[in-house]
Amino acid sequence: MKFRFQTAGESHGRCLLGLIEGIPAGLYLSESDISPDLKRRMQGHGRGGRMKIEADEAILLSGTFRGKTTGAPIALMIENKDWQLKNEEKLPVINFPRPGHADLAGLLKYNQEDIRTISERASARETAGRVAIGAVAKKFLKEFGLEILGVALEIGGIASSLRTTSIAELKDTVENSPVRFPDPEKEKEVIQLIDQVKEQGDSLGGSFLVIAENIPPGLGSYVQWDKRLDGKLAQALMSIQGIKAVEIGDGIANSKRKGTEAHDEIGYKDGVFLRYSNRAGGIEGGISNGEPILASAYMKPISTIRKQMRSIDLKTKEPANSHYQRSDVCAVPAASIIGEAMMALVLADAFLDKFGGDSIQETSQNFNHYLTLLEKR
Repeated sequence: MKFRFQTAGESHGRCLLGLIEGIPAGLYLSESDISPDLKRRMQGHGRGGRMKIEADEAILLSGTFRGKTTGAPIALMIENKDWQLKNEEKLPVINFPRPGHADLAGLLKYNQEDIRTISERASARETAGRVAIGAVAKKFLKEFGLEILGVALEIGGIASSLRTTSIAELKDTVENSPVRFPDPEKEKEVIQLIDQVKEQGDSLGGSFLVIAENIPPGLGSYVQWDKRLDGKLAQALMSIQGIKAVEIGDGIANSKRKGTEAHDEIGYKDGVFLRYSNRAGGIEGGISNGEPILASAYMKPISTIRKQMRSIDLKTKEPANSHYQRSDVCAVPAASIIGEAMMALVLADAFLDKFGGDSIQETSQNFNHYLTLLEKR
């Protein structure tokens, strides 16, 4: 069965839905495996008032029986407590598109009149569905020892001092940081900046890193353009609302180095091939090489801001101020959690493409057989 996933629902509609297909039968799965990641997505200094309203708990609708997956599609629901579209006919038309948002481009594409028809689906609220189904993928990958963590790298020009990419060394500090920074020294500075920008009615962007460890070599392929693991990962991260650039490993820095300074030299120890560095970010030729996968994403400042920008009135075509509605000031910490979900979904797809079976037991046999073959190399 091909691995795939989809989401449905609007920002202020009745609920958000997630559908994931291809998870083998026999995986222990409950709502308690999913809701923690939804809570993590809601956290972070700079989030807006919406997070005080929502509970964001996943409800499993199908695909499990007696606490285990059945191999059938898994459907999830997240209720919107701030359900405004129940009286949609009474809602005023929004005519003033926001610079940087999908408002105007979406209206032109879908031949609509009210910006609300675009913004409700284009909203980053949709990512709650992705995080929920991503949690399922993470639970599946954890069965085989794969771990994933998102870390904020920079917010508003203030960069963290990332001294390690080890999940074990980073996790406690990052999870206890309101901005998911790995170094407490810069944390207070970032919080102060977010508060200052909030008072100014503006917003902030930044970047985050997603780390995946215990990745077996051999995921992905170079045989076709759309099978390359780095290409799939770049698309997945770029699809997150507000992301405008993606980097694998030291991609940007490597473009400025000589070849001897950019590539990871190869060694062999205790029956395992290794790299003496990881500038490639764990992927060479579109294939995982056994090193941790490192992918960074760069997020623009949120386009819904209280400090209005120049726009037009869609009806009169006269100059007007952009529309404002309740929003975050900075969503980089939350975006790192969404990045974890997208990384997990890409890796689960690649893992099942390589080792997949109809049950967890069959997939485990395929995986363990592959590891045995690697030991004989």
